[in-house]
Amino acid sequence: MRITSIPPDWPFLDTVAAAWLGEGEQSPLDTADGIILLPTRRAARALADAFLRISNGRPLLLPRITALGALDEIPLALHGALDLPPAVDTPRRLAELTRLILALPDPALSADSAWMLARELAKLLDEAARAGIDLATVLPDAVDPSFAAHWQTTLTFLQIVTRAWPDWLTEEGLTDPAARQAALLRIQATHWQDHPPATRLWAAGISGAAPAEAMLLKTIARLKQGLVILPGLDMTMPEEAWGMLEASHPQAGMRDLLAMMDARRDDVAPWGLAPPPSRSGERSRLLHQALLPAEALTLWRETTPPSSESVFRLEAEDEQQEAVAIALILRDALETPGRRAALITPDRGLAVRVSTELARFGVIADDSAGEPLAETPPALFLRLLAETVRSGFSPVSLLSLLKHPMTALGMDRLMTLHAARGLEQHALRGPRPPPGLSGLRAVLEAGKTEAAALIDRLEQVLHPLIDLVAQEKLAPHDYLRALLTAGEAVAASDTHSGAERLWALEEGEALAVLLAETLPALTVLPPQPPDTLPGLFDAVLEGIAVRSRRALRRFGENDAEHPRLFIWGLLEAQLQHVDVAVLGGLSEGVWPPATDPGPWMSRPMRSRVGLPSAEQIIGQAAHDFVQAACSASVAILSCPARREGAPVVTARWLARIDALLKGHGKHLPTHPATAWAGMLDQPERPAPVRPPRPCPPRRSRPRSLSVTEIGRWLSDPYRVYAERILRLKPLDPLEQDTDAADFGMIVHDGMQCFLENAARQWPGGDPGADLPAALRTAFRVALDRHNPRPALRSWWLPRLDRIAAWVATREQRDTKIHTETSGIWHLSAFPGGPFTLKGRADRIEIRRDGRIRLLDYKTGTVPSAPAILSGEAPQLPLEAAMMKAGAFPDVPAQYPSELVYWRLSGGRVAGEEIILGRKAPAAWAEEQAQLAAEKLRDLVIRYDDPDFPYLAQPFAPGHGPMDAYAHLARVPEWADGDES
Repeated sequence: MRITSIPPDWPFLDTVAAAWLGEGEQSPLDTADGIILLPTRRAARALADAFLRISNGRPLLLPRITALGALDEIPLALHGALDLPPAVDTPRRLAELTRLILALPDPALSADSAWMLARELAKLLDEAARAGIDLATVLPDAVDPSFAAHWQTTLTFLQIVTRAWPDWLTEEGLTDPAARQAALLRIQATHWQDHPPATRLWAAGISGAAPAEAMLLKTIARLKQGLVILPGLDMTMPEEAWGMLEASHPQAGMRDLLAMMDARRDDVAPWGLAPPPSRSGERSRLLHQALLPAEALTLWRETTPPSSESVFRLEAEDEQQEAVAIALILRDALETPGRRAALITPDRGLAVRVSTELARFGVIADDSAGEPLAETPPALFLRLLAETVRSGFSPVSLLSLLKHPMTALGMDRLMTLHAARGLEQHALRGPRPPPGLSGLRAVLEAGKTEAAALIDRLEQVLHPLIDLVAQEKLAPHDYLRALLTAGEAVAASDTHSGAERLWALEEGEALAVLLAETLPALTVLPPQPPDTLPGLFDAVLEGIAVRSRRALRRFGENDAEHPRLFIWGLLEAQLQHVDVAVLGGLSEGVWPPATDPGPWMSRPMRSRVGLPSAEQIIGQAAHDFVQAACSASVAILSCPARREGAPVVTARWLARIDALLKGHGKHLPTHPATAWAGMLDQPERPAPVRPPRPCPPRRSRPRSLSVTEIGRWLSDPYRVYAERILRLKPLDPLEQDTDAADFGMIVHDGMQCFLENAARQWPGGDPGADLPAALRTAFRVALDRHNPRPALRSWWLPRLDRIAAWVATREQRDTKIHTETSGIWHLSAFPGGPFTLKGRADRIEIRRDGRIRLLDYKTGTVPSAPAILSGEAPQLPLEAAMMKAGAFPDVPAQYPSELVYWRLSGGRVAGEEIILGRKAPAAWAEEQAQLAAEKLRDLVIRYDDPDFPYLAQPFAPGHGPMDAYAHLARVPEWADGDES
């Protein structure tokens, strides 16, 4: 048998290219005569590049280079391919499997969840086809008899793939893609056995252990002109250790492949060419020793310590620091002319982070995985449109759609954005409006013509889709067609059609191709509830990647991916060679992957039926690790200390290397890139920020404030400056939740409703009136007006009833009551001119004896006496001073006899009356009113000085609650606290 192996620390493809050219020196035609099979299309393209490197760029006639997955593209395979039924395309397969799943008597199944289950079933079918097993035969015996009853439920479900699906394929004259590929490999192997090719036939770098692949390799190895070149077979491992290999070992897959080829390790000839001058073999010796089977670890003491030269550890605190450090390593490698560098990782999150960090340097890496199709602009646009209609035009989804770059609604894009901002300001901010476009119209203020026109335009282009989803059930095919029609209408601008904008560029074309294949496939699905169909659309897009030039378009039309910088997944990295390789994400659960057996069978059951075990998958990942670590002149092994905030477990292979070196008194050197990352954003010198000290001219300073604003003026003058001088107000949040402040408003509104109606005849009135009932009615009216969500309504209603009962015990019919009374107090003799104080008293009680009580309702914390004395809570004393000045109409100009808080919580203690200065309330009220008036005059005089600043939080800055204006004052940057 003609089998050989290239050591892992040799450049595999360059070595293959050199060997091919070395054998074909007789004439240029000999070079082109023959076939080289490789495991992946990327490896096939990389081998063509290797031929160019080896030949120093001189013109060559290359052999036919093809991947195993593209075997039916070569002429030798065409005769076999014509005899096989065509493979069912992926969208049609998933749609038919979804139909079969939805036909099961399970009311919990929806179209989107069924599509995801169909994807898992398709994965099971492909695994079985590659493993060469018949599911209908092996599944009934997959479980121990003691668990057979429970297994029957799953087995009944899996009849879809053992009975219904094979019957459908036979009826349609189709086959599964993986089954067709395996059959094609077997047909090709048989053809080459019967008709050996007269030219060279090499199979290089194939390490999988699927039966069909092994049969093909066995055939090639027995051909006179054939040669099988294995990647990184360990020829030095002792025979006793070779016999102890577990499935998770890097060499286990190679051992199984040789066994299926009816070959032994002794049959593999050493590679005949001389090693590259830069390769000493120490790297592979280090890894082979470190990863010996557990039973053979005694050999560590019997061997000389291996060298770890040019192998580094990258120790980052978290995945973000890891990404920054890796980006710096890759960028540093580009400083050396001709040097090639790559990040190799199965962690797509890390790959995206590194790509983002590289963009800081204006470098775009060649990312082999592309990006998820669902996250590209056209797909996101359609997903947002689907969610907007499903949610009844909720503010968050609608605003996300309107601000998407593709939304134009037949207008100029800037005009659409302008109208969207108006709609946001006048209808979408604050509490969620009623559902639908009619709900938006109901809350939109009169006169907002641009926003109203935008609503009309939305209704015009979306009414077919809106009418369709109003049905109780809807065919998925009709829904998707209507969604695409609506999407084109929304995407259309004043200069381009929706189709031109939506399906443009690589990502738009990829989406169009997928949906063109999916749309007819969905005709087999039964009608579904419309709420589930956006989820079905998401499921259709899931797991599909697209390579586009979107990242490059940020830097200009002439930019391109860097030719010496790569980001590879494990499959794409196979057989590749670079000068600097960073192996990222070396933690348990990432690389090696989590050992999830899938939703259908446990790990023992998978082994019993012959499917690849989780350990075999880890073994393949381990082989990828060894090959990747040996594939570069410099290798950096990276594992962060924390991932998503949780500690990580270092990959078992990295732990083995550390243990081996530690036993010999050595360790892997730490790469300095994490220190570089720390210095990347470090300023040259600290630049302390001083607190703002705005000093507006006197004419700009406010001449009228409310009693509530006086408290803010004292505690945070900068807020008054921002609100009243800069006229800046925070936007209400989208879909604003009802909170404690709303409960306070409901209590205030309920009390006002009661006092304006039931108590308007006081003093006197109907002595038989049911005060508790009247109060409960008033609170319910206020609750209905605010319309909180059902959970809060159920929580607040009993509290309001308890408040009503408590208030009823306090009301006195011999009292005249003024509720929510507004007052204005004009003050004069200030440097800046007259000053006006405004206030609204919650409640003023005028007794028959002439005494007046001034009350304030509180549903939360009541201000303490020290806070009132210090001026932090000046509301009641200032209102008392206003009363003395005659600021409240129909209220005598005198000091109140009592300042009172009613704490209305509705809790165990439903209400509480707190009289300030209880020992002498009248004298206390008069004294505090006078002090408040004096402090107010002093405050106005002080701020009439144009040189006096409006300071931000002058008392204990940064230690109180951060309000909406703290970021304007940059409080976290200068406050003495931890907020920065």
